[in-house]
Amino acid sequence: MRRFIAGLFAAASVVSGGVRTGAQVPVPFPGAGRGAAPAQTAPDLSAGVPLYPAAQFLETFDAGKGQQYHLYGTDAPFAEIVTYYKITLKNSGRVVFQGPLMHQFDLGRFQEDTMVYPPSVVVKDYTWNGQTGYLHVSGTTSTRYKTIIQIVKPPER
Repeated sequence: MRRFIAGLFAAASVVSGGVRTGAQVPVPFPGAGRGAAPAQTAPDLSAGVPLYPAAQFLETFDAGKGQQYHLYGTDAPFAEIVTYYKITLKNSGRVVFQGPLMHQFDLGRFQEDTMVYPPSVVVKDYTWNGQTGYLHVSGTTSTRYKTIIQIVKPPER
């Protein structure tokens, strides 16, 4: 009986407006009022990580645990980029996916306690299956790239 009376009291309070949780305040869209994001500069890859000569720096993403993903785009064919890294790094790497084509070249050992992602160069074909390329937008400019190169540098010692 007590439960029934408590339930009626709660329902009556809500219907009559007796219970108020405060007015809802609209939240602005993420990034609103902050202006454009500052332009990123290409990272220093002098720590022994080669970069395909015609690659264009696109952006850097935080991977966590002090690591970063550095993305580069190029219109060179996937096979040409993979061959470049096979010769330059003196290792054959490994095929990660057949479709879309992805090839990974490890740059060091993965240490789970200090890393999120293994230090590596990953090459991905964005023209696979008739696609028009990776769409990169910077401000009001958009560009498509046939091949994307992702570089995760080894930790600094």
